[in-house]
Amino acid sequence: MRLALVSEHASPLATLGGVDAGGQNVHVAELARGLGRRGHEVVVHTRRDSAELPAYVRFAPGVTVHHVDAGPPCAVPKDELLPYMGEFADCLTDEWAARRPAIVHAHFWMSGMASLEAAGRLGVPVVQTFHALGVVKRRHQGPADTSPADRLAIERAVVAAADRIVATCTDEVFELLRIGADRRRIAVVPCGVDLDRFRPDGPAHARREGLRRIVTLGRLVERKGVGNVIEALAEVPDAELVVVGGPEAAELEYDGEVRRLRAVARAAGVEHRVAFAGRLGRDEVPALIRSADVVAAVPWYEPFGIVPLEAMACGVPVVASAVGGMIDTVVDGVTGAHVPPRDPAALAATLRDLLDRPELRARLGRAGAARARERYGWDGIAGATQESYRHVLAERRSIAVEGVAT
Repeated sequence: MRLALVSEHASPLATLGGVDAGGQNVHVAELARGLGRRGHEVVVHTRRDSAELPAYVRFAPGVTVHHVDAGPPCAVPKDELLPYMGEFADCLTDEWAARRPAIVHAHFWMSGMASLEAAGRLGVPVVQTFHALGVVKRRHQGPADTSPADRLAIERAVVAAADRIVATCTDEVFELLRIGADRRRIAVVPCGVDLDRFRPDGPAHARREGLRRIVTLGRLVERKGVGNVIEALAEVPDAELVVVGGPEAAELEYDGEVRRLRAVARAAGVEHRVAFAGRLGRDEVPALIRSADVVAAVPWYEPFGIVPLEAMACGVPVVASAVGGMIDTVVDGVTGAHVPPRDPAALAATLRDLLDRPELRARLGRAGAARARERYGWDGIAGATQESYRHVLAERRSIAVEGVAT
């Protein structure tokens, strides 16, 4: 099939670790690769954020990235992109009129809005993955939520109009139902992990002598809970915390969130045991994870959470907030441990328990690696997503046949 993946702010070509570059970028990139390996012709449409970018970039076998001219050709925070979505939709219409896709798969709410507008003009079905829902973000962030005021209404409209919604976890299904989704049009297909890159065997980063190691990875935004891990570290003796994410190492001192986290570390008396690694290349991450005794992923809320999968695939136990997709991926007591979000005391107790029990960590790590291999390889995720596409096309054909018959 000719497939169009739309990801307005999250390019598969982006460097990870910035405020707006994280799990969605990985998901779109790896799903596109997986679909390309299955013989599909895939184009990923993403907004041009640099004048230097060519219109089309060959990304992987069968996969091309198309840079859409919508708004200024420079970096724009995703919460400021809504005014450019009409222009984005017009460009998609022109592209799809010239090379019509069989299916459009929109990623994120603004991509859904633009895709439905463009595909509707041409009669092309749309599959939607939200990656994050505004209603959840607003519930947890309240006045700190910087999303456009229209986000919730637009998401409800996308839910009503999309041919099928691909949720990434069971928790998201309940949230979708609350905003009016039809359960019959929802499929659950999780995010995946690159099992060739993230695996138990391979090199590991050097460690500081005499200290157990906790690692946390991801975008450095407050809701990711890194501050809570730092606070917990005060009650976890003989352990260091390595924080991966944010800007390049040379730019860390200028980053506002890094400065805030360093202040948290000073207040907790653990500044000497917290190391900020900055942004790492994807090829560097597995060795860093393998050097850890435990990976902590404790956001206040999380639509899915790819980092726990990467840690599990590397055979490292995970301490995860019992929220969102991590309720599905991390099996409490089997591949890691669940803790309440925003609870440094509970987190500290769990970390101490795991760090003091090497045999338990080894057992959890082995179970995590097996679970990642069995359930979360990208080839399997691409296959399940492909089935959702085929379901939509079969429904469209059935409707067309019924229309002719009547």
